[in-house]
Amino acid sequence: MELLTGLLTTAFLAGGVLSLAAIGEVISERVGVVNLGVEGLMAMGAVTAVVTVTAAPYPMLGFLAALVVGALLGILFATATVALRANQVLCGLALTLMGTGLAQTIGKAYSGMPVPATFEGVAIPLLSSIPILGKAFFSQNILVYLIYIILPFGLSFLMFRTRHGLNMRAVGENPAAADAAGIPVNLIRFGYVALGSALAAGAGAYLVLAFVPSWSDGVVSGRGWIAVALVIFAGYRPIPAALSGLLFGFITALGFVGQARGWPIAPAFLSMLPYAGTIAFIIAPVVAWQRMKRLMAAPAALGEPYFRNVRS
Repeated sequence: MELLTGLLTTAFLAGGVLSLAAIGEVISERVGVVNLGVEGLMAMGAVTAVVTVTAAPYPMLGFLAALVVGALLGILFATATVALRANQVLCGLALTLMGTGLAQTIGKAYSGMPVPATFEGVAIPLLSSIPILGKAFFSQNILVYLIYIILPFGLSFLMFRTRHGLNMRAVGENPAAADAAGIPVNLIRFGYVALGSALAAGAGAYLVLAFVPSWSDGVVSGRGWIAVALVIFAGYRPIPAALSGLLFGFITALGFVGQARGWPIAPAFLSMLPYAGTIAFIIAPVVAWQRMKRLMAAPAALGEPYFRNVRS
């Protein structure tokens, strides 16, 4: 019983990083923009949170500072890809290289230092007393509730139950038709790319403020790339993206427990599990069930710059 509770507790914590980054990428890709700079955004968010919390020991301030930095980098990325119509893949890779390099440079003075203030658990009355799940989920920090409940369900309602959400999806599917209907294509793309980038940076802040409370080079450790892959597995939907992050958090938790309990499995193999799972959970569903190809289909205009004078 204690083992399962511990596994789930770690799974919710570890999965929150991937879920938040994946949700941010979902809203960016839903409007037709591929942002491969998630890794760099997470690194910048993490180092921003560490620097901020070291100066003023308030974790929420560090998280908000990371959101602001992520939004500014997102505006830079959107200016290049939406306004100037530069290649989205190349710009995303450039953002990753720039973000990780800049974060390493800024973070040298903080390498190995514990974060002076982190998010503490907030137990929800009654719900936290539920066996297993209560202690594992309803006693977590406030960001966990934001990531698994408020954001995915709120964004899902916005995207699939409102006129604005319809406009948003139309921009990702057929921007020329959306423009003809009077929808501000570039404005919507610009705004959601900036918001998605802010959430990706927030995932980096969450990583050092709630899960791994210290800064080191490579602390993000490829999680940004896993988040990008999770968007495909989740079919470009917020709720499945959050659940996918939780699934990979559980895989990560298995690795931690296996190493702690001395399972007769090579530590390198246990550390590899989340990355191997990324490949398996994208390929296996499509092979096993052909209908998944349609459910996992990307927005039709994903990755394509929009030229107003060219209509399809």
